[in-house]
Amino acid sequence: MKQQRQIEANRITWIGFFSNLALTAFKLVAGVLGHSGAMIADAIHSVSDFATDLVVVGSLKVASRPRDGNHKYGHGKVETLATALVGMVLAVVGLGILFNGGKNVYVHFRIQPLESPGMIALLAAIVSILIKEVLYRYTILVGKRINSQVVIANAWHHRSDAYSSVGTVLGISGAIFLGPRWVILDPIAAMVVSFFILRVAFNISRESLAELIETSLPGQQEQEILELAAGIRGVFNPHDLKTRKIGSDIAIDLHINVKRELNVEEAHDITDELEECLRQKYGPDTHISVHAEPLIDLGENNQ
Repeated sequence: MKQQRQIEANRITWIGFFSNLALTAFKLVAGVLGHSGAMIADAIHSVSDFATDLVVVGSLKVASRPRDGNHKYGHGKVETLATALVGMVLAVVGLGILFNGGKNVYVHFRIQPLESPGMIALLAAIVSILIKEVLYRYTILVGKRINSQVVIANAWHHRSDAYSSVGTVLGISGAIFLGPRWVILDPIAAMVVSFFILRVAFNISRESLAELIETSLPGQQEQEILELAAGIRGVFNPHDLKTRKIGSDIAIDLHINVKRELNVEEAHDITDELEECLRQKYGPDTHISVHAEPLIDLGENNQ
């Protein structure tokens, strides 16, 4: 199952890699020939996609390794770390575009007016939007299907490129069709785009860092686990639940009460049934630890 997951993730990532390679070259040439700072910034942003694509492939290869003596919970955190890295790369890209746009605005007003962008820059921006939006939709579909946060993060990297190109289209169109006075729209559009990119970077980084510091699963999901446990025959008062994410898998630590008169084998059968139900619900690679305690006071009867 994990091998198939890695194959799907690698396939979509390499498709993105070679698409980015062709698109970056096209946008860079169009930006230079079309005198568009926004398009050049857009191309520089696309260069970062190469790095993140390689990070995705490498992290998934490591994360898919089986558990070993030194990593009894597996290698899933590598995927989480890679997701955080993608978020940080996006943040650096966003700040770089913001700085470059601000510099061009300063140059335009204080040193010399910017050159008006050409039609080739506008064409490149439109092509970029179409390609990157298709990549985003395909990548996020795969990421959700295989439950991979790093692939989903990479999809948002594609979407940030599409956002970037939308801003570039607006800026270049204004400069071309409204006249030389509006050439300033080009770097301003680049600056506006940078805030979209920074927002995506913040959301990706926040979620992955929360996982790295072992934040619990959402309250609704924890309640679902407790209710599932309470529905198992012989289980009383499920409590002291601890949860966390490990890459695409989750870890569940849970205490339950069982009747005092049960022998060890009978209590063990109950915990086995509970673990099996949890794995059916949350996946075969779910890490589960159930601690059975003797029931002191029945309170109310279970099933």
